[in-house]
Amino acid sequence: MKIIRNKKKKKATNTSETPQDSLQDGVDGFSRENTDVMDLDNLNVQGIKDENISHEDEIKKLRTSGSMTQNPHEVARVRNLNRIIMGKYEIEPWYFSPYPIELTDEDFIYIDDFTLQYFGSKKQYERYRKKCTLRHPPGNEIYRDDYVSFFEIDGRKQRTWCRNLCLLSKLFLDHKTLYYDVDPFLFYCMTRRDELGHHLVGYFSKEKESADGYNVACILTLPQYQRMGYGKLLIEFSYELSKKENKVGSPEKPLSDLGLLSYRAYWSDTLITLLVEHQKEITIDEISSMTSMTTTDILHTAKTLNILRYYKGQHIIFLNEDILDRYNRLKAKKRRTIDPNRLIWKPPVFTASQLRFAW
Repeated sequence: MKIIRNKKKKKATNTSETPQDSLQDGVDGFSRENTDVMDLDNLNVQGIKDENISHEDEIKKLRTSGSMTQNPHEVARVRNLNRIIMGKYEIEPWYFSPYPIELTDEDFIYIDDFTLQYFGSKKQYERYRKKCTLRHPPGNEIYRDDYVSFFEIDGRKQRTWCRNLCLLSKLFLDHKTLYYDVDPFLFYCMTRRDELGHHLVGYFSKEKESADGYNVACILTLPQYQRMGYGKLLIEFSYELSKKENKVGSPEKPLSDLGLLSYRAYWSDTLITLLVEHQKEITIDEISSMTSMTTTDILHTAKTLNILRYYKGQHIIFLNEDILDRYNRLKAKKRRTIDPNRLIWKPPVFTASQLRFAW
């Protein structure tokens, strides 16, 4: 598949025209031709249609089934905690979470920054903190740079900690219904370090064995760390794991609204960067192999960006000025990224009994 970049036309100084000029003019004018040119209007990517739909409608449309499916009765239940104190942050929960009922009458719930254990009073929390020596998530630290660390936690081995994590995340995810059956999942937790220890920033969970090829089951950046670029780091890290596994992957649906927006941004930025920096012809399968994104996610993103065309008998990728400007803005931001060389990890192997829930 050819990659064609749009360039600003210069005024012609003579009547001669090179083959390259002819090709560029043909691309610039493809929308005016009716014979050999079409776009993706008729492309059906697993049910994706070319419709003028609102952003909210598209979010609803992408919410399909999954093992962590939306529970209408659960979502309808009112928020049951007033405020939580986590480290130096005071946070207002968004949704219901099944914490012990005796905590719902408290003005503040104290959640330990490292163990995620919860308390109904500051005195209880401070007494617990004096005795507890844990200063990081349990499990193995598989990644560390100057900015963040990642820990891999097995839900079967660290059941209490992972259940506490699920209870916490339910406060900010309207579709999450899994609280106790954590055994079939691995949890990848991102932390920031200071003199006190590793503070949880966000996490994603992943099935130990996904029949549908999902590389993320649930993903969340805690509210106090949102809009700082951590969400993209979590997503990028999940794809780095998929690359290590030599697999393609996609997040399990439904995604939260913020999660969906983060994935769309990551897919778009990844595809734009790869295509602009790739000078030769490239296939969708090659893009998938290089990024570990599924072909469906690639095609959907290309359709959203409006860069895929069918021109004179072949598919081409057309990078217009808006796409090139977006690439330049991405490079100017110099955002933090995951360094694959710092990832110390091998895909774990599990027996059948390790994939099942057991008390």
